[in-house]
Amino acid sequence: MFIIWGLPKLSKIIPASLVAILVVFGIVFFFDLDTKTVGDMASIKGGFPPFHIPNIDWTFDTFLLVLPYSAIVAGVGLIESLLTLNIVDEITETRGRGNKEAIAQGLANVLSGLFSGMGGCAMIGQSLINISNGARARLSGIVASVMLLVFVMFGSSLIEAVPMAALTGLMIMVSLGTFEWASIRTFNKMPKSDVIVMVLVTVVTAVLHNLALAVLIGVIISALIFSWDNAKRIRARKTIDDSGVKHYEIYGPLFFGSVTAFNEKFDVANDPEEVIIDFYESRVVDMSAIEALNKITERYKKAGKKVHLKHLSPDCRTLLSNADEIIDVNVLEDPTYKVMF
Repeated sequence: MFIIWGLPKLSKIIPASLVAILVVFGIVFFFDLDTKTVGDMASIKGGFPPFHIPNIDWTFDTFLLVLPYSAIVAGVGLIESLLTLNIVDEITETRGRGNKEAIAQGLANVLSGLFSGMGGCAMIGQSLINISNGARARLSGIVASVMLLVFVMFGSSLIEAVPMAALTGLMIMVSLGTFEWASIRTFNKMPKSDVIVMVLVTVVTAVLHNLALAVLIGVIISALIFSWDNAKRIRARKTIDDSGVKHYEIYGPLFFGSVTAFNEKFDVANDPEEVIIDFYESRVVDMSAIEALNKITERYKKAGKKVHLKHLSPDCRTLLSNADEIIDVNVLEDPTYKVMF
């Protein structure tokens, strides 16, 4: 660990990780120390992977049997690959293509399965070691892959003699390098919701050892918190013009989370005979929002008052068929956006 930390400060000609492994290997070899090696943990010896089509029943039941496990493996693989890509982009000050990486990984895993292999993903440890030792081009990753194949096929006896202490120290330094130390300094300044999500995902990962499930739970909670925060941001500025028409200028997204707050903005009983609801700075997002508009127009209709919905797109007007006879849409100024339903 000291070599990996200190050697780059003196020279970067030779990779510090390689020097650290060779030094620890030399200490263990020359002093005949009794320590665990890679070979004590498992043998890495093997041959070139043979082509093999899985001998399974190609039925829908087989697909359903494989689906949950394949989804978990794919989820974990994508999460780690995109996380690795993000770290590499930060270090190299470049911008990778996440979609391209994901498609390439999927195709490679399918091909790996046809050669008796298991699914894999971009690995933070190897990628960070590569980058920290000067690698910047795609050739570095290709060389690393080819050399790994060479070690498995021809150099297993040499690799199995490497002390585990060397690899442990190397991976500890990788962990220290990937850790976001800034998050600790700003922990008490972060929003409580972010802290809750961070702690919960960490605990779920540690207890269940299921990164995919932990991330899924984190995403769901984050989405609910985001919806809650946006639900509180909807506002309505109320004015009455010279003609006695009351204007409600809506600000913020109108969706399932903000429907209740939206309905509370209107004073149907005390409003004048004509009301304009302006959505110029708002957005109708989902069917719950459409239903809310239906209900508010019906409330005004029952009170014998007329409502104009301004700056509402034509596709929303189609969905508001129940209130079509009392809706006045400014078609010329309307934006065009799609409402999912």
